Amino acid sequence: MPKLHLSMACCGYDRTRPLIEGRIPIDGIDLTCLELPVEEVFFRMVRHNEFDIAELSLSSYVLSLFSEQPSFVAIPVFPSRFFRHSSVYINQSSGIREPNDLVGKRVGMPEYQLTACVWIRGILSDEYAVPVNSVSYFTGGLEQSGRPEKLALSLPPDIRVQPIPTNKTLAALLDAGEIDALYTPAMPSTFRTGSRKVKRLFENYQAIERDFFLKTRVFPIMHTVVIGREVYEKHPWVAQSLCKAFALAQREAYDDLYSTSALKFMLPWLTRHVEDTRALMGQDFWPYGLEPNVCVLETFLRYHYEQGLSKRLLAPREIFAPEALESFKI
Repeated sequence: MPKLHLSMACCGYDRTRPLIEGRIPIDGIDLTCLELPVEEVFFRMVRHNEFDIAELSLSSYVLSLFSEQPSFVAIPVFPSRFFRHSSVYINQSSGIREPNDLVGKRVGMPEYQLTACVWIRGILSDEYAVPVNSVSYFTGGLEQSGRPEKLALSLPPDIRVQPIPTNKTLAALLDAGEIDALYTPAMPSTFRTGSRKVKRLFENYQAIERDFFLKTRVFPIMHTVVIGREVYEKHPWVAQSLCKAFALAQREAYDDLYSTSALKFMLPWLTRHVEDTRALMGQDFWPYGLEPNVCVLETFLRYHYEQGLSKRLLAPREIFAPEALESFKI
């Protein structure tokens, strides 16, 4: 039986590179893999459905499920996770000294529906009494002007979102004090270049994020992996084949992190970092699959609903291909 020829687009992480380079076979699939920046993958997949398989924003995927004919089905593989306390930036003249000072302020973000921004708004609401509807939001390009929302939104009237002028960028507006704060997955250039006006809200973010994990057991999921609906409906076995292959690729990445003969990454104390992470979060600190991630997914889906993005509160099991939620045992 000939293999199924499929295309996949994703970013080149340690946990995806074995697939990109073809070192991990995928049962029944001959894969053409495009290594692209995630922003490009998301845009091309959401707007034009260009690939058979793709890494995709968790928020964009969940939003897509409410369309009349959903284009994708996901598998419980999560190539990107990130604690997001470090992703809140402020202008020092804004009067913001602690999280609750955000109430009533002007906050920029590249897109309202970005997964990172969903997490930030949810954490600020749950942990710091900053309700989602207590600030005014301004959307647009972080470093390039003219960025629109990838997906059309229909938000409750009490959530105020408006685009910035088409000749402006969020990084420049924050530096100029035209917005008070910025929620963004990418570090703004005005922070990287050492602007005295731009700083992080949570300067001691590592300790705060560790405490957040210990309290909630949540390691935020940013991206999942989706299959084009047409491919999945014709070949439902693809979901399980991909889960197995992604798990094998991740296992290689785990092993590389703990290799002490010669460091595979340019971090002098990598081994200590891995040991500290395992002590805090367990051996499988970046888990794939549904069961180890139910708490994280329930939290995200609640945030998505509370923030006016989901039309109803979804359960984690609803959003994945059923074939990917269990496997055989001997």
